[in-house]
Amino acid sequence: MLKKIAYISLFALTFSSCSDTLDDINKNPNATETPLTPYLLTGSLKQGADLYWGSANNFDSSLLFVQHWAKIQYTEPDIFSLSNSSFTSLWNTGYATLITDLNTIINFPEAQANSNYKGIALTLRSWTFLLLTDAYGSIPYKEAGLKVNPSYNTQKEVYTGLLEDLTQAQSLLSTSNGAVTGDLSYKGDITKWKKLVNSLRLRIALRISDREPVLAKQAAIDATTDAGGLISSNNDIFKFTYTSSPQQNPASAWFETRDDYRISKTVVDKLYELSDPRLSVYAQLPSDASVGKYVGGGNGLSAAAANAQGLAKTSKPGTYFLTSQSPAVFATYSETLFNLAEAVARGYISGDAEQYYNDAITASFNQFGITNATTISNYLNQAIVKYDAANYAKSIGTQKWIAFFGQGLDAFTEWRRLDYPVLIAGPATVLDGKIPSRFFYPGTEQSLNGASYQAAVAGQGKDLLTTKLWFDAK
Repeated sequence: MLKKIAYISLFALTFSSCSDTLDDINKNPNATETPLTPYLLTGSLKQGADLYWGSANNFDSSLLFVQHWAKIQYTEPDIFSLSNSSFTSLWNTGYATLITDLNTIINFPEAQANSNYKGIALTLRSWTFLLLTDAYGSIPYKEAGLKVNPSYNTQKEVYTGLLEDLTQAQSLLSTSNGAVTGDLSYKGDITKWKKLVNSLRLRIALRISDREPVLAKQAAIDATTDAGGLISSNNDIFKFTYTSSPQQNPASAWFETRDDYRISKTVVDKLYELSDPRLSVYAQLPSDASVGKYVGGGNGLSAAAANAQGLAKTSKPGTYFLTSQSPAVFATYSETLFNLAEAVARGYISGDAEQYYNDAITASFNQFGITNATTISNYLNQAIVKYDAANYAKSIGTQKWIAFFGQGLDAFTEWRRLDYPVLIAGPATVLDGKIPSRFFYPGTEQSLNGASYQAAVAGQGKDLLTTKLWFDAK
């Protein structure tokens, strides 16, 4: 018996010794014990760009829902034949990668991350949470990253919490609070980050406007009167510019090997109706030169009907969006001006709503390289384009939908909120003539965080594509 115990003791000692040796061998003497803040910031911007601009959340879902793009092959997502495994990347990457890494920066001691790093991280975290709640509704927010099974917060709680977070982010950002490297969006220009913070605050103010008009008004006032200002030119656009393969734009990478998307007939027809010069930017002419004009693909078609339109006779999205270096655009000057126009129209702030509206369209034209003053003036002076104060939602909603081309997640949110333009589900869609109003929660939430998931669904409504979210009040 004593001999057996001795063998066991020796084995344990030997195993422990070997384990310690292996641990030493497996250590990389050149590796840092703590991730460097600039690398975390660069990685977060790149991950956010891929998330926002990639297939799962953009051109395979939200761009189809708002009828910016259409499927000409493999039409399942365009007829809304989707499941709770269709929308996992926004949730998983949003929480496990973006929010986790940004929380790491926020929680670093000052020696590892100055206040500007923390302010930027809090801004990016707020933007990530905003994408999540806009898409799903109630989400883990206050307990996210703190508990294995976090409870969900209602969409109202998330929006109001983000307004507080962005106010804090603004207080952390200052040109005197230290240099920032690793910032591939604004190159460390803190004044631009401060403008972005206020522009996001204005965006959220309008998100809650149909539900909480008093709070929305105050948030709009706070955002527009803050000394940091708002995005005030196309030079302030919040974007991530890609380089070459493998760090290329996701749409570019997709179109190198596949050919199953076209610009939607809905947007092509609207741009023709408005004599809108952005059409030549948004679309390519069909490869069959005999067609001689831009032709969009129909949304919500069966595979056979979609294929019958002809690959060579329909228009791909414009090359502006499909080069390796095409930027992932997150927040624009045009959007900020549209938001100012709406804030005036709602009586939240003073100003000239029509002027903001015209300036917003002009900013969108300029963003896409259309700068001829006569071209822009002729467009704005069309009766069908002119601002209608009696139905500002239609004017702003339609033009914002056009300006958001390519930004599927935000186009989807604003289309649901403003209810313009009026879109009609395609003939083969499977939601009884309806267009989705949200994303499914990932199926893993039911199995891994079931109690919180069930509580969220009980409060928000069934986990269906057609369940309207809190902000979508009309």
